[in-house]
Amino acid sequence: MANLPMDSSRRRTLMALGASTLGLFSATTWARTDTPACILSPEQTEGPYFVDEDLNRTDIRSDPRSGKVESGVILQLALQIQAVQSGRCQPLAGAQVDIWHCNARGIYSDVRDSYADSTGQRFLRGYQVTNAQGLVNFTTIYPGWYPGRTPHIHVKVRTRNSEFTSQIYFDDAFSDLIYQQAPYNGRGRRGTGNRNDFLFQDGGEAMLLNLQANNNAYQGQITIGVSV
Repeated sequence: MANLPMDSSRRRTLMALGASTLGLFSATTWARTDTPACILSPEQTEGPYFVDEDLNRTDIRSDPRSGKVESGVILQLALQIQAVQSGRCQPLAGAQVDIWHCNARGIYSDVRDSYADSTGQRFLRGYQVTNAQGLVNFTTIYPGWYPGRTPHIHVKVRTRNSEFTSQIYFDDAFSDLIYQQAPYNGRGRRGTGNRNDFLFQDGGEAMLLNLQANNNAYQGQITIGVSV
């Protein structure tokens, strides 16, 4: 685990970015069922790196076999899953929510590609089951980047009769500041941001994560509307 220091000017910048419109909603706020209008979140490809590891855990940073914890800025995720029916939302309880993403070096676990062979490792993967308010929580790290894509986290929501897959995105200004810190800053400048990412252009704006600075970590929340 890496608790990375943040200088005061950087912290003020990040908090200013989030203070006006961002922040975590309480479970009480999220649990409301009288929302006047609901929208379905956009589905996006699961990509080539989904592996059904069956890892039921909240903290997904480590590789269960070796115990090694991926280094990076800590990200505490709160996802609320809403069932959208007839234009109204209701918390979706009992759904399995998987997330997976690359590490600070842009590498996914348990795959072999042109970047690396991480076969047998299972870092930065896991799932939780939504509670009565449709909530799941994860502890992970801010994802790194790899050529051709803007930073993102994959998410899959599964019930007995349905499956929803999409990707969660980040404000470019946050990512640029995060990537000035170790261990991200040893890779040079990323080439792809939201504005020139082909998948972000197809509904990614609706999947932007709300972020708030919390000491040396970040808290992020997003509500995801799915059809069941």
